[in-house]
Amino acid sequence: MTVALRDLRLLPKAHLHLHFTGSMRHSTLVELADRHGVRLPDALREDWPPQLSAADEKGWFRFQRLYDLARSVLRTEDDVRRLVNEAAEDDAAEGSRWLEIQVDPSGYGALFGGITAFTDLVLDAARAAAERTGIGIAVVIAANRTRHPLDARTLARLASQYADRGVVGFGLSNDERRGVTEDFARAFQIASRGGLLAAPHGGELRGPDHIRTCLDSLHAQRLGHGVRVVEDPDLLRRVVEQDVTLEVCPASNVSLGVYQSLSDVPLRALVDAGARIALGADDPLLFGSRLLDQYESARTVHGFSDAEVAALARSSIDGSAAPSDVRKQLHEDIDTWMRSTPTAG
Repeated sequence: MTVALRDLRLLPKAHLHLHFTGSMRHSTLVELADRHGVRLPDALREDWPPQLSAADEKGWFRFQRLYDLARSVLRTEDDVRRLVNEAAEDDAAEGSRWLEIQVDPSGYGALFGGITAFTDLVLDAARAAAERTGIGIAVVIAANRTRHPLDARTLARLASQYADRGVVGFGLSNDERRGVTEDFARAFQIASRGGLLAAPHGGELRGPDHIRTCLDSLHAQRLGHGVRVVEDPDLLRRVVEQDVTLEVCPASNVSLGVYQSLSDVPLRALVDAGARIALGADDPLLFGSRLLDQYESARTVHGFSDAEVAALARSSIDGSAAPSDVRKQLHEDIDTWMRSTPTAG
C-alpha cells in the first residue's frame, strides 16, 4: 500500500546552518574557476562531489583545502552577489522561508577592501537577494578557531556593529579539535553584549565534553551540529531544558565520517528526547546535498511522518533569529501545509 505524503518542497522551514562558500552551486564554481583561471582538482570538477573524511587530521586538511580552493574563485563583487542570490534561490525552491548564512569575513577581507567592506557587501547582497526571492535572509558572522582568539574579538566587535543591520549571530567554526574553545569566551561575551545569538560549532568531530564547554564557556544558544550530545543523557537533558537548538546536518555527519550512514545519525533519538532540531545542509558544494535532502532523509531513512517533519520545520523556526511576526506567519503556513491534501507518495 502506497502512503500519500505531502510535498516537502512546500513545507515552510528555516535554514540555520549554511556556510557562505559552501552554499555555492557546483556549476557556478566551475564557471567562475574557468573565468578567473583557477585550476580545480578532479574532486571539484569531474569527480564531484568529493569523497571526504575528517576522521583524522589528514582528512580534515583535504576538506579544508578543497573549501579554500572553492573560496578562491570569488574574485569580484558580482561573484559574491551571485553566490548569495543563488543560495537564496536554491533555498526558496526547497521551501526555506528564512535563511541565516554563516560567513567569516576575515577569509575574504584581503581581496575585498577589508572585513568591514566585505561585510557591507554581503549584507547588501543579502538584502537584494531577499527582495528578489521573497525569503528572509540574515547573517551569522563566525570566527575561525584555528586563528588567534584576538581575531575572534575583532570579528565579534564587527558583528555587534551590524546587529541591527542584518547580522543576527556569532559563531565559531573550522575543525573543533583544534584551538582551545575557552580562549574564545571573551569574543562571545562581546557578541552577547551586542545582542547577538551565540552559535558555535560543537559536538560533531568532538563529543559531549566539548558541547559542555560550548555551553559553559561560550553560553551557546545554538550548536552547530551538536549530534553527539546523544552520547551523554544528562547533557542531553540539559540541552533540552535550556532550549538549545541543535543545527543537525546529517549529510555532513556522514560525509565527514562521524557516522557511517544516514541511518546512524541519531535524529530520532534527539527528537524523542525533546531536543530542538534545525536541519541544515552545512556545505552543499562539498557534500552534494541540500536542505531538502535532509528533510527527505528524515522521512525516508528515519520514518518521520508528515506531522513529525512539520515539527522539525517548526523547531527550525523557533531556533532562528527571525522576527516574531515572521515566526508567527511561518507557523501558520505550516498549519496550512498540514491541512493540505497529501498527494505525493
